[in-house]
Amino acid sequence: MNEKLFFQAILGLKAPWFVERVELKSSENRVDIWLNHEAGIQVACPECGEFHGLYDHGEERIFHHLRTCQMDTFIHVRLPRGKCPQHGVRQVASEFGENGSDMTYAFESHVLALAKECSVEAVGCLCGISWDQCWNAVERGVGRGQKRKPHRCPKRIGVDEKSFGKGQRYETLVYDIDRRAVDFVCDDRKQESLEVYYRQFTPAERSGVEVVAMDMWDPYIAATKAWIPEADRKIVFDHFHAMRYMLLAVDKVRKQEHYALRENGDETLKGSKYLWLWSRENVPEYRKGEFERLRNKDLQVCRAWAIKENLRHLWDYRYEGSMRKYFAKWYWWATHSRLAPVIRAARTLKDHLANIVTYARHQVTNALAEGLNSRIEKVKRMACGFRNREHYKTAIYFHCGGLDLCPKPPQTPSLRWRMA
Repeated sequence: MNEKLFFQAILGLKAPWFVERVELKSSENRVDIWLNHEAGIQVACPECGEFHGLYDHGEERIFHHLRTCQMDTFIHVRLPRGKCPQHGVRQVASEFGENGSDMTYAFESHVLALAKECSVEAVGCLCGISWDQCWNAVERGVGRGQKRKPHRCPKRIGVDEKSFGKGQRYETLVYDIDRRAVDFVCDDRKQESLEVYYRQFTPAERSGVEVVAMDMWDPYIAATKAWIPEADRKIVFDHFHAMRYMLLAVDKVRKQEHYALRENGDETLKGSKYLWLWSRENVPEYRKGEFERLRNKDLQVCRAWAIKENLRHLWDYRYEGSMRKYFAKWYWWATHSRLAPVIRAARTLKDHLANIVTYARHQVTNALAEGLNSRIEKVKRMACGFRNREHYKTAIYFHCGGLDLCPKPPQTPSLRWRMA
């Protein structure tokens, strides 16, 4: 088998395409392949699919292909153009790589697969391409995925915010709970930020929303009540964010008591911060003895911890009425604890109780959001942070959007060979 037939077989070329010339550059670890087509072809119009005679050829394009025997491989081709009576002169749909891309379909898919696991810089090193080439492939992938994604309003939505860079700079993230993916990213965490997402759907589509899981952030609440019908019955305040109020209260009680004890030379609570924040079952085995000794002391933080642990049982109930009864008993205990941080937290939870107990009806939390947030943090660390806000959004969609990213060659032939 000569080199032309060898590369023709490797590339999977079908008539009328053939390998015209192969040039091997050992010093550059590179092989260049020139492609051509047989005479007497007809060209398909990319608009209507009708075949017409050959008009001319476009300029030569060079596509970076997968390595051959560890050598960088480049394909050179001049794509034919046809003249359609209806649509005029049109270039055929490329069988080798997308318009606007300098990579073959196979190579770009390989780059995107690596970019899922590595930083853009690492992918560039592995594939022998520049940072810009790799990032352009990522952006094209996200663009393709967004176009392919069907327009639909999720039935179960999660809403959360994610910090961008330093300072009070945030992005609003909307999650499709059923697809387990980020559906939308928008600047800031204002009411308008979430409303931008809701506006893209019709009233009929928005009425199909069954539940919106979120934290107790007033702008998100206002946006949802303004745009989602019967939002009062559909908003569920996230279990983890509700518990966070009590965790902060417990930590404040610990700090206050620790400072008071330390003034008298008592270091009992030194180094015990996380013992009070962990759930009972999550206390490490090697610290359980220490924790039991602390709990046997007459400490304010012990009472705060017990109140916090009992609040967790609120989400064990499956009926709203039962949740309200349990909360009423817990609330009396918390507000009579004589612990100011605990009392403030209990009152905050009572103010939002109507959409805490909706958990009984919908059984949904923002646990998915917390998991995807961890993935986003990993992406930020791999990239050593993002200075460009649009790049940050693109990275979120790429890694967490559940999009169909890979390029796909045309499904129908663009050339038809008829012997002249």
